[in-house]
Amino acid sequence: MTASAIRPIRILLVDDSELVRRGIKSALAAESDPPMQVVGEAAGVAEAVAAALKLKPDIILLDIRLPDGSGFDACRQIVPQLPGTRVVILTSHSNDSLVYEAVTSGAQGYLMKEIDHDGFVQAIRNVAAGRSILDPQVTARVLRLIRGEQPEGHAELATLSPQERRVVALVAAGRTNKEIAGELSLSENTVKNYLSNAFEKLKIKRRSQAATIYVQQGTAAPQHP
Repeated sequence: MTASAIRPIRILLVDDSELVRRGIKSALAAESDPPMQVVGEAAGVAEAVAAALKLKPDIILLDIRLPDGSGFDACRQIVPQLPGTRVVILTSHSNDSLVYEAVTSGAQGYLMKEIDHDGFVQAIRNVAAGRSILDPQVTARVLRLIRGEQPEGHAELATLSPQERRVVALVAAGRTNKEIAGELSLSENTVKNYLSNAFEKLKIKRRSQAATIYVQQGTAAPQHP
């Protein structure tokens, strides 16, 4: 199959720096496996929300510091209206509260602008495939914050059934619902039901939250025959 026949990953760039947007656009233009198409650009929250709703991109690369608000404001407005669009925070700022806010606002990834080209492209591929991604340094920050808020080590995990724990473990490993269904010989609807029950017990709403809780617990990944 030729590159032109492969459906491109459609991307919306949101950054108040035209130079940054131009650099990212140039870096992605050469990709062909799969191709990555920048379908729109925005420099602020209002512009980003309007562009997202109009273009319905696969991925939004979103800076935190914007002239009319924060990227988190945009994320909270976009995610509920476009559940099929995945948001990745791309920023030069990183601290515990920012990372935690990214996760709770619905972002599926948090990357530093200092990331190398290959890592950046692979991260976009992973997010497009349904995986949540965090920069390794960022992951450590999230886990430290969660440990600080939950000193008992997330005893809530003990309330999950064995099958719910298996499903959450596979979420932590970056699997999509379809992949989890295949590994556990379940239907996708059954996987969704297990996740819904687990999220309710853990008092969370996002896959990325479930992943960080499971990783922080230090539980080994499930073994399958």
